[in-house]
Amino acid sequence: MRRCIELASKNIGYTYPNPLVGSVIVCDNKIIGEGSHSKYGESHAEVNAINNVKDKRLLKNSTLYVNLEPCNHYGKTPPCTEAIINNNIKKVVIGSQDPNKLVNGSGIEKLRSSGCDVSMGIIDKECDELNKRFFTYHKLKRPFIILKWAESKDGFIGPVKSVKTLKKVNWISGEDAKKLSHKWRSEEHSILVGVQTIIDDDPILTTRFVKGRSPIRFVLDPNSRIPLDSRILSDTVKTKVLSKKVNKLIPSYTKAIEFGDINLIIQSLYKMNIQSIIVEGGTKTINHFLLNNLWDSIRVFKSNVKIGKGIKGPSVNLQEFTKINLQNDILYEFNKLNI
Repeated sequence: MRRCIELASKNIGYTYPNPLVGSVIVCDNKIIGEGSHSKYGESHAEVNAINNVKDKRLLKNSTLYVNLEPCNHYGKTPPCTEAIINNNIKKVVIGSQDPNKLVNGSGIEKLRSSGCDVSMGIIDKECDELNKRFFTYHKLKRPFIILKWAESKDGFIGPVKSVKTLKKVNWISGEDAKKLSHKWRSEEHSILVGVQTIIDDDPILTTRFVKGRSPIRFVLDPNSRIPLDSRILSDTVKTKVLSKKVNKLIPSYTKAIEFGDINLIIQSLYKMNIQSIIVEGGTKTINHFLLNNLWDSIRVFKSNVKIGKGIKGPSVNLQEFTKINLQNDILYEFNKLNI
């Protein structure tokens, strides 16, 4: 099962809206086939594992391991339960039950009714952790939410902006922290900032420092203040500006949603099928999430550089956070257990 998790983990960031799944087929205590789901619309892990078995005659005496319940419905691909049954695999070991209403136990029921010996809950906590984004989306009806920022030693996320420094990013954290931040971006379905961050820093919000897909970019801009020459308004990566009404000057980039409550924004993201979001600023935007207890993970880079005067970072007690040293920065991290 840990090999299933290892295989699935290699595809993080590429399978949305599908979960991360790996599968291993064992015969006489030897792995004879393995596979993972690498991209939405392509074959699922169980099918890839079966296809990788050279001698299909061995399948009737084999056990198939998979970290998530096999699907039992037609989507972009046929049901995995059919592939398992049609290949006469009689033993299936499953890590987590799939919370998606299209599955949610029906795959297990189908396999058992067809004569398969099904075992459940094998290192299920590790399997649940792997698909925490998928589980949060289907169980809590909202995206998995990460709050992330970097702050100076004296607690500022940036200096006070002047006309001269407007649209210039003031890097607080070091190179290792920057690369890790971009790796995190590659793992999440989307990224969100407030419009003031766009006005002040003109960020791109891509994964240019690492290899990996860039997340869908969201900007909270209730009153349509985003500058039309903002770099985020590019076709290289999908961008949506969430506003009270569609901006007639950039209609293809804007989506009208209801404001007034952060929960309404979260509901809009859920309806757009967004499974995870990393919120990168600014302080006002992050505080909305903190005050409403709408977060699953908080990640803070603390620099050893002092700014002296500037924009105060979000207020959180870092004493209960784990600490990791990164060059001249300290990464503080805290994760909730919601699922």
